[in-house]
Amino acid sequence: MKRFHPMPSLLALLMAATLSAPLPALAGPGHDHGDAPPAPTGNGPSRQPDGSVFLPKPAQRQLGVRTLVTATGQHAKAFELAGTVVMDPNAGGKVQAVLAGRLEAGPKGLPGVGQAVRKGEVLAYVVPTAGAIERSNQLAQQAELRAARDLAARRVARLTELADTVPRKDIEAAESELHSLTQRLGAVGAGLATRDALVAPVSGVIASANAVAGQVVDARELVFEVVDPARLRIEALAYDPAQSQSVAGATLAVGGQRVPLRFVGAARSLRDQAQPLQFAGDSSALGTLALGQPVRVFVQSTDKVDGVQVPAAALLRNPANQTIVWVKESPERFAPRVVSAVPLDGASVAVTSGLKPGDRVATQGATLINQVR
Repeated sequence: MKRFHPMPSLLALLMAATLSAPLPALAGPGHDHGDAPPAPTGNGPSRQPDGSVFLPKPAQRQLGVRTLVTATGQHAKAFELAGTVVMDPNAGGKVQAVLAGRLEAGPKGLPGVGQAVRKGEVLAYVVPTAGAIERSNQLAQQAELRAARDLAARRVARLTELADTVPRKDIEAAESELHSLTQRLGAVGAGLATRDALVAPVSGVIASANAVAGQVVDARELVFEVVDPARLRIEALAYDPAQSQSVAGATLAVGGQRVPLRFVGAARSLRDQAQPLQFAGDSSALGTLALGQPVRVFVQSTDKVDGVQVPAAALLRNPANQTIVWVKESPERFAPRVVSAVPLDGASVAVTSGLKPGDRVATQGATLINQVR
């Protein structure tokens, strides 16, 4: 009797399965497609592993990148104050109603904001309004004075006819009484129909207008504000009284323009725990500002600070919220530098640490460099 041996058949099946299974595909040298990111091509802006930015020359011209060679020097130490645009008391004024009444248009109509006016020009009229009882009393008084004047006029006529027999003093007394009654009657009548003229106190433009035809205003109510745009002032609040003792100059940042200011004086009384400082400017750039507009005033003190002056637009923030500037280390490589800076005049700052003389700092297009990833 023969015995059955299954081993050869099992081996044959395993070999057949191995040969039929798909073999893994192996790439040749230099053709590996693993999970590693593709290498940069070097043709476009890119952020390098050390934090610097590779920026080719064509991209620099497209982004408008400009650099500035830094130099160390001494600069006036400055501090920033919050200011407000106010009018010059000698070149601006307020038009208020003296009496309560109804507004009427002037000879040229009611002026609007921005309209040029001249000193002494009538802007509007205020027709006084009175209550029913007050008006009736004035009308009654007017009637009594009219009757007394008529009697005085007839008496003067009779005395004049008897001038030969009547003393001259009696005729003069009657004429004086007639004149007095006529003046009193005219004053009462003028009080009922007079108009109070609102005139421009200075030459300039209408800064604010709160007037509508037929509007009823109260006494001392502000109707117009007139201001000369070329003679505005800046009022800043200093919470440290020592700051007003070392003012050497000041500037105002209007857009990207620096407007020099002249220190007028400091108040001797505090307002909201702060000392008001007033500055005047002769630049036409102040004419673009509006009354009450908040501004930033950079006051230069007599103290000096050593540092590198760069435009304020060159200062940026990194992801760690540190103040940085971008320094051009090679023709196509920019590196971030953490710096410390103090304001100078609103348009520039003094970098006290982080830069050395001769560094090329990106002044234009630095924001775009900071966005390269």
